[in-house]
Amino acid sequence: DVQLVESGGGSVQVGGSLRLSCVASGDTMARYCMGWFRQIPDKEREGVAKSNSDGHTSYADDVRGRATISQDNARNSLTLQMNSLKPEDTAMYYCAADSGYSGSPCLSNRGYNYWGQGTQVTVS
Repeated sequence: DVQLVESGGGSVQVGGSLRLSCVASGDTMARYCMGWFRQIPDKEREGVAKSNSDGHTSYADDVRGRATISQDNARNSLTLQMNSLKPEDTAMYYCAADSGYSGSPCLSNRGYNYWGQGTQVTVS
């Protein structure tokens, strides 16, 4: 099984940037769909960005153009660069892996069965 650990959260001003990192252990990230999700209290967890080992990426509408997901299979790491941050980006951000990856683009928010502990991002 893969274990995921996020880092890089914190407090940032509106319009600022933040880079979140996720390091995987126990298995190679290349075998999984990888994604960043976020959640605020009393709301459902939502997908932010997803990638696969072939470099295909997808983004939620409200972050497209402001976010970049990068998957480094050699280093078993996943990053999320977010720019032009807004107060509504405030959330707990989670790195996640979907073991059902079959080589196709990772488009669905479902099926992610491994999760990190989360890292808080606060924009004000």
